[in-house]
Amino acid sequence: MANLKSSERITHAGDRGEVNEQHFIDFLRRYLPNRYTVEKAIVLDSLGNVSHSIDVVIFDRQYTPALLDNNKHRYVPAEAVYAVFECKPRINKKYLKYAADKAASVRRLHRTSVGIHSANGMLPAKQPAHIIAGILAINIEWDKGFGPDFQAAHQSLTGKRFLDCGFAADGGSFDVFAGPKLYSYSPTDNALAYFAFRLLSKLQTLATAPAVDWMAYAKQLSDMKGR
Repeated sequence: MANLKSSERITHAGDRGEVNEQHFIDFLRRYLPNRYTVEKAIVLDSLGNVSHSIDVVIFDRQYTPALLDNNKHRYVPAEAVYAVFECKPRINKKYLKYAADKAASVRRLHRTSVGIHSANGMLPAKQPAHIIAGILAINIEWDKGFGPDFQAAHQSLTGKRFLDCGFAADGGSFDVFAGPKLYSYSPTDNALAYFAFRLLSKLQTLATAPAVDWMAYAKQLSDMKGR
């Protein structure tokens, strides 16, 4: 927590953003089970569409081959994504909308799913789950924290732009994992741990990511070559 707050002293906005991203990435890597990978990444689909650059992506390790990495950029197939977060200096109306737009750029991507061969026969294709989206910051701009003004701004984000959760190092955390208007707030003490446990519990409900149809990705590469 102290490391997150100390990054406020960095004067250059770009540098401050990078520092905040890395602190959050390091924290999530440390506390999430090994089945999850956490990186700054761009998400892509089998139709050739890509998301905006996402500050923090939590995705399934099993379905993300390193061959998708290129020029220091990490590319993650949409099927493997569990959650996406934007890192900002503060939570306010402007940055909520910004994070919402980033979330929508991921959620609108096409996701494949194929059956899996098992000892008991063919398991049916799994329906892709809801992708969690949120915002991570140093503080919250509203005087009353996650009060009525925050809630009004947050509730204006709908559909693919909806944000499920958020954390501010100086202000605690919120989530609506129980329902779109059922807010849960962290206690004053141990807010970061509370947020992490709530997030982990939600990730558990998503179970395993669907099996990727790699033939669809191969076809996309073949189609691009023929153009």
